[in-house]
Amino acid sequence: MKQAVFNFILSKKQKGEKLFAVLIDPDKVNDDSLVSIIELSEKSSVDLFFIGGSLMVSDYMDKCIQLIQSKTSIPTVLFPGSNIQVSKYADALLYLSLISGRNADLLIGQHVVSAPFVKASGLEIIPTGYMVIDGGHPTAVSYMSNSFPIPRDKKDIAMCTAMAGEMLGMKLIYMDAGSGANYPISGKMIGSVASHIDCPLVIGGGIRTTAQAIEACEAGADIVVVGNAIEKEASLIEELSQAIHSSIHKKGEKALQL
Repeated sequence: MKQAVFNFILSKKQKGEKLFAVLIDPDKVNDDSLVSIIELSEKSSVDLFFIGGSLMVSDYMDKCIQLIQSKTSIPTVLFPGSNIQVSKYADALLYLSLISGRNADLLIGQHVVSAPFVKASGLEIIPTGYMVIDGGHPTAVSYMSNSFPIPRDKKDIAMCTAMAGEMLGMKLIYMDAGSGANYPISGKMIGSVASHIDCPLVIGGGIRTTAQAIEACEAGADIVVVGNAIEKEASLIEELSQAIHSSIHKKGEKALQL
């Protein structure tokens, strides 16, 4: 089984290096805007492209991935909002299990339905414990998942959920405040989770500034994902990438008050 993308992520974590993933929703780009994002990402040494959205109302996904791969060697990783968002052209698939919710369909149900197709796709499969965190207002992911997010101030619930996901065999833990969240996941919650798991930790949702990206990294995020802010201002890619790549995990940082 292929493990090129996961091994890349793991090797960077072991070296203490942070990764920057640009999230692309195929419904929100066209050829021209996508080429601009690709060129900026290549110039800025972006590490990964995450591809997906809560809904899929166009048939642009395959073409989107193929265009990316024709322009750059940056890996393309599917971040699917449903079991139909699978493309054989990608490099890897985050096989998301919604461990923060109580919706059995997103915990295992859709995986059962999609398993034969996913296995036949030849994609690198990365089992991922997906956790939705309250970002200040209802988001598409909380609505579509029919699940309550973990409250923003309940870091112990997040910590225990992540620990359980890792012990169940998840190779990544992905904490997401959702696209367009009012605010990102707090450094306190990220730090609490990061200090209790060994697998790579992915943080996304509500990150709009370099300060927010740096806070996530210093708290313990291994991969920072930004999508919505880049859709509005693609020029942010360069400064976000520089900030993330220069960050380290400040273990025991007093300001986090873990």
